[in-house]
Amino acid sequence: MRWVTRQHAKVDRIACPWLIRRFIDPQAEFLFVPDEAVLPTAHREGAVPFDVPGVELGHVEGRCSFESILRRYGLTDPALQLLGRIVHGADIPQDLAIEPEAPGLRAIAHGFALLHGADDQTKLQLEMPLYDALYRWCQKRVASAR
Repeated sequence: MRWVTRQHAKVDRIACPWLIRRFIDPQAEFLFVPDEAVLPTAHREGAVPFDVPGVELGHVEGRCSFESILRRYGLTDPALQLLGRIVHGADIPQDLAIEPEAPGLRAIAHGFALLHGADDQTKLQLEMPLYDALYRWCQKRVASAR
């Protein structure tokens, strides 16, 4: 399936593809397009839009897009829920203190954006292992809290 979002991805628009490929659609293909082209591209390509205003898988009722995807697909794994809070804090500046890892994730994601600019496919490829590692960290943190 194809998924489409805005270009110039930083935090949520890279974390969401990681979540989708790892837990929803391993063969997912991601399109990064200009803001005004997201919904027309979704319609034309039969793609699922995410992290754009006005869509189910966007920032809705205080959730970031990653958290909206967790909710929509019933992903209740406590480690994924924790990762969602970290992504939320990293993506939404006023919530940066929500988890201690959020400022670090924000700095790293913005650093990838500075290094690779509009090359969102390269950022996605390079950051997939980062989110794998952060998810593993979240699993350990959740297990330690029990």
